[in-house]
Amino acid sequence: MEKTIYETDFPDLTLFKRGKVRDVYELQDKLLIVATDRVSAFDVIMADPIPGKGRILTEISTAWFRSMEEVVPNHLISTRVGDYPSPCGTYAAELEGRSMLVQRTDPVPIECVARGYLAGSGWQEYQESGKICGIKLPTGLVESSKIPEPIFTPATKEEVGDHDINITFTEMVDRIGKDLSERLRETTLAIYERARRMAEAKGIIIADTKMEFGLLDGKVILIDELLTPDSSRFWPAEEYKPGRPQHAFDKQFLRDYLLTLDWDKSPPPPPLPEEIIEKTRERYEEALRRLIDGDLRR
Repeated sequence: MEKTIYETDFPDLTLFKRGKVRDVYELQDKLLIVATDRVSAFDVIMADPIPGKGRILTEISTAWFRSMEEVVPNHLISTRVGDYPSPCGTYAAELEGRSMLVQRTDPVPIECVARGYLAGSGWQEYQESGKICGIKLPTGLVESSKIPEPIFTPATKEEVGDHDINITFTEMVDRIGKDLSERLRETTLAIYERARRMAEAKGIIIADTKMEFGLLDGKVILIDELLTPDSSRFWPAEEYKPGRPQHAFDKQFLRDYLLTLDWDKSPPPPPLPEEIIEKTRERYEEALRRLIDGDLRR
């Protein structure tokens, strides 16, 4: 049975921060990112973990980082514990398979989102205004419709517990400047287009995805995670049908279950039945199985 890790505690390392899923430690000019098995929904961290989730996220991100190196550099140094600084070896059992040693950057305070299909907050915005983040879309689209051309829809990066807020590209320029905004838009869409073609060959539709960037010596660097079930909507192509929500290889199954409860989407979270935990895990495993084969490995 795979060991489940809800939270790490490494006394010999300096904790930098805990996110919804990842625990981050400082290692001089580098960071150690550990993907736990925590899962969040509606910006609330559930009390029950999803076994193996951190391992799955790390393996998927690692493969995508390597496959996108031709598009943009990334922060990944190694996922081999033997390559980490010496204090990390003490915690090899917890780190193996779910951690990354990465370059430390100055994060850009914007979530960079690429959308190819109408879903989630994008679908909600379209219903209200016919636009997403100020971008006018054709009339008559339905839920899960394919957008004629992928669009870039930035959002603010809020602290844990707060909702990221969609903004227009103009607002993004006001926050971080025109040149950097245009570079991030171009890079985000290039990654999405490349990933979408690769995933379609494996029977997966990437409806949308969000990514983060940092600056290192003035250069744009891809950071955090990439094209995982936590940061993307993955749909099985064989079941795709516009006009309704889609079956997804992500935590949408968990969200759908929570919506059936009398819960106000604020802490404390409700306990998760074993069946819900297991079915959520199966969706992450299926994403891993479909995506990670020879095409994404170096």
